[in-house]
Formats: sequence, C-alpha cells, structure tokens
Amino acid sequence: MKLNIRGDKIEVTEAIKNQVMDKIKKLDNYFENPNEITAHILIRVNGLNQTIEVTIPTQKFTLRAEETMEDLYAAINVVVDKLERQIRKNKTRLNRKYKNNISEMNMNFEVPMEEEKEMKIVRRKNFEMKPMDEEEAILQMELLDHDFFIFKNESEGCTSVIYKRKNETYGIINVK
Repeated sequence: MKLNIRGDKIEVTEAIKNQVMDKIKKLDNYFENPNEITAHILIRVNGLNQTIEVTIPTQKFTLRAEETMEDLYAAINVVVDKLERQIRKNKTRLNRKYKNNISEMNMNFEVPMEEEKEMKIVRRKNFEMKPMDEEEAILQMELLDHDFFIFKNESEGCTSVIYKRKNETYGIINVK
C-alpha cells in the first residue's frame, strides 16, 4: 500500500514514518492489489494530545479511523487495530452488498462469529420538520440532549443536519 503521510503542527520524522509504514503494512493482507491503493495519513498535535487519522479510499468504499492519545506510537497501534476490526466486522456486509465483486478486497480470511453481527434497524421515528434557522436548530438539539438534529434550513432552503463535534463546536451538513 502506498502511503501519503503529512503532519499538522508536527514534523513527521523518519522514526514516525517507519512506525506508520510497519503498522499499516498489516492491512495489505486484506487487499488484492495493495500497491494500487493509497492510504492518507494525517498526524496532528493539539497540546499534549497527538492524533493520527488514516483514510483509505478504494473504488467501492472508504475506510477511516482516527485516534488521539498523548503517545503517538500507541495511537498508531490503536488506529491500525480499529481499521482491521472495521474490515473484519464488515466482511459479510461487504460481500453481500457487492456480491463478491470487490476487486480490491481479499476476502479469504475467517471472521469469528461474534464479529459477524447483522446490522438491523431497531427503532424508527417519524416527525415533521418545521422551517427554522441554525441557531434554533442548535437550541432544539440541546433541549433534546442529542448529538445531531435534522431540520428544514430557512436560510439555505434545504434539509440540514446540525451536529456536535468532539471539540464542543458544531458542524452542519446541507442536503440539496
């Protein structure tokens, strides 16, 4: 797998590059042609915390994981483990969705039964969306104590999703 490693507020040293390369190589076993895939790795520093974000886009889907810790090397290990769990956990779903036509994936690995959980919808809600502005949507979200809120955005003229980010700020997704 090709790697695109960049640092934000940190110099990516050879030691860091080597550690990332050694750990990401574990994922090559899950891809038919790992040389055709590029993993994008972003390493950020925020105070004492160091974050590694790995995104692996393929033709059919994108794998992504992020981990923040004080020890960058431990974060690298955890993020690779997360990616590996994602692949293993979703093997059955990927096979079903693409009907064994996932050319970039090597599906010749066993998955323990407890990892092959079927995803099912257990609750469905219907509600009317009234037009509102973004501030009112944030207020509604906070009153409901939710992490996101869907509403008809008056100013944008579309359906929007407002969500709470990890750093206690807000993000918005507009669906046009």
